[in-house]
Amino acid sequence: MAELAVWRPLQELRREIDRIWEDFFGRMRFPERWEGFEWAPAVDVSETEEAVVVRADVPGLDPEDIEVNLSGNVLTIKGEKKQEREEKKENFYRMERVYGTFLRTIELPAEVEADKVEATYRNGVLKIVLPKKAEARGKAIKIKVEK
Repeated sequence: MAELAVWRPLQELRREIDRIWEDFFGRMRFPERWEGFEWAPAVDVSETEEAVVVRADVPGLDPEDIEVNLSGNVLTIKGEKKQEREEKKENFYRMERVYGTFLRTIELPAEVEADKVEATYRNGVLKIVLPKKAEARGKAIKIKVEK
């Protein structure tokens, strides 16, 4: 005799949508489901004629907990966002902010002068200005007009 199975199309559809959502957006959408989740600050890397500029979002970090290193044309930013502990006997708290150590390694698009690099921290944004070497700046060539 054949066994009957209960078919629940809405539950199956929900599971499939959840799986597709997580595959597309990755683990960051549901950090509470992932043990050992690692984080790294978002960075913008831009270039002007004179310098390469890197901006990293590091809100809530003490500048003393951030280390910036330059080796050749590779910039490394590492640090630690320490978890705030609050003990309460009542009330439920949801923890979605990420904590822990991070490491970002960025290959720079041009050679820079290591001894002239400046790093500043303001409103949770670390800004690193890396002046380009003279030979990396390029040279504009003036076009002569012949008559």
